[in-house]
Amino acid sequence: MSDKVVEVKNVYKSFGKKKIIKDLSFSVNRGEIYGFLGPNGSGKTTTIRMMVGLIGIDKGDIFIEGYDVKKDKIKALEHIGAIIENPELYKYMSGMQNLIHFARMSKTSVSQDRINEIVKLVKLEHAINKKVKTYSLGMKQRLGVAQALLHKPSILILDEPTNGLDPEGIHELREYLRYLAKKENISIIISSHLLSEVELICDNIIVIQEGKLIGERTIKNENNNLQEKLDVEIEVDNIDLAKKLVNSVGTIKVEKNRMVISLRRDEIPLIISKLIDGGLKIYEVKQITQSLEEVFLSMTKEEK
Repeated sequence: MSDKVVEVKNVYKSFGKKKIIKDLSFSVNRGEIYGFLGPNGSGKTTTIRMMVGLIGIDKGDIFIEGYDVKKDKIKALEHIGAIIENPELYKYMSGMQNLIHFARMSKTSVSQDRINEIVKLVKLEHAINKKVKTYSLGMKQRLGVAQALLHKPSILILDEPTNGLDPEGIHELREYLRYLAKKENISIIISSHLLSEVELICDNIIVIQEGKLIGERTIKNENNNLQEKLDVEIEVDNIDLAKKLVNSVGTIKVEKNRMVISLRRDEIPLIISKLIDGGLKIYEVKQITQSLEEVFLSMTKEEK
């Protein structure tokens, strides 16, 4: 089984004379959560609709678990669970009745045991026999996710999943999706305008603009690579002496009694020891990181 659940290869899409998607390529790894980002009109929803077979692909290929969406659509879609905009639910039926109804519509056999497993997974046991019209927006979203997971897909695609949710509902959904990716080893693509939420939940981001890929980035590095370059800010009592002591390291930015140095992770303890041995007092050491919003704005501005 390949680690690549989704592969988008050199895809183009036009509506009339307007080119919406232009030579777009990216891939999605198993068990990871991706933020799919871009300004309004960048082609995010069009890309998602092509991935789930709602609209055709003009040129290029999209593979889901190795199946070509154009040539083997039914097989490809068996591996996808998706909520595009709001989940379609019957509000006068109970949550359980909704799931049983959608299970019967599935091309893949779904047992009652699987339905019960999913109800537990989305933590709706307390409300599953109540009518959907009594559900909060957050509960409806979780029921929608349950519906999308009935047939054990390899990838879950969510288009603006936090729309209309209050802060508590957003937090609930975030924690649940993290749990889901780990528990089911499922890949998740989230298209969202809420960059702060994407930053909290996603492992990677894919950024498109005007239908083209402009950047991909890992935003969670749990491996703590010792060779990775970091910008480190150090506050000391004598900045002039500090500069002399670490001048051989390379580029140093100085502001008042603080300096920022670009270092490998494994060099940080050595530099700190050098400063202390030189008689300096160190008040603070911290890594300088860009927020996802800063990264996103930097990427999209560079392309204008």
